[in-house]
Amino acid sequence: MGVIEQIKEYIVMHLQEPISAKDIAAAAGYSQYHAMRLFRSQTGETPFEFIRRQRMIASAHQLRHDKQRVVDVAFDYVFDSHEGFTRAFSHTFGITPKSYASYTKSEGWLIPYRYLDHQMSKTKEKMMGTEGKVIFTQIVERPARKLILRRSKNATEYFEYCEELGCGSSNNSQPWDYLVTIKEALYEPVGLWLPENMRNEGTGIYAHGVEVPQDYNEEIPSDYDIIELEACKLLVFQGEPYSDSDFEDKVLDCMEQIEKFNPEVYGYTYLPERAPRMQLEPWGWRGYIEMRCITEIENKR
Repeated sequence: MGVIEQIKEYIVMHLQEPISAKDIAAAAGYSQYHAMRLFRSQTGETPFEFIRRQRMIASAHQLRHDKQRVVDVAFDYVFDSHEGFTRAFSHTFGITPKSYASYTKSEGWLIPYRYLDHQMSKTKEKMMGTEGKVIFTQIVERPARKLILRRSKNATEYFEYCEELGCGSSNNSQPWDYLVTIKEALYEPVGLWLPENMRNEGTGIYAHGVEVPQDYNEEIPSDYDIIELEACKLLVFQGEPYSDSDFEDKVLDCMEQIEKFNPEVYGYTYLPERAPRMQLEPWGWRGYIEMRCITEIENKR
């Protein structure tokens, strides 16, 4: 295990105790000065910034899942007062701990994603123009339903799909032109990354489709398929609005950040075999939106 991992492991194991520079140095096996300098150079933050962020995340999880009073959680995570904890929590997440705790099942509102992953150093964030970026997350329920889709032969993403199947009049794929005409559609058409159990032999991972009611029985074109989808929860990611001229860079950057997200922070895990990963048509005014199927982790505290 490397020095930085040793320090992080020590911090995570002692979040509910006072942690000093001396403690961090002892965990690293270096002097206080060298331990602090090494940590910052490799992570882009000081050990105490890391401690504060981890305490905020852990306290949010405890508020949501353990149903404790705000004042008790504040003292558990080494805050001197209820008021100090509330100010820190509100400043970090943009919502008071009391309001956040009221969403007992994580439905409707989750922590803005930028606070959950700090692997990218601040220097890199500034260079890439991503400093301050927020990806909001939300959990929604989907009923049992059907999915009408047009498969590809080899496509793994949107541009390959459009190149293979052609562009339509809507400035999207040709299949999209048909999908938007389905009046019974439950939601707007989506791009799909199909899990192994929903792929046919000799077909690509990526497709375009639309969800319809479970009792839908209208005829569909012969080159389209219709499959059953079980009721499920979807974790929705939504990036900040962007200029349409920056479309490709902003979407790709948002997708990269979503890949780093760990749903276990909230007591969930991905369940791709129940529903495809889906992306809505990107529009700058609403930001990039992607959805992934999740399920609760049993006995998660």
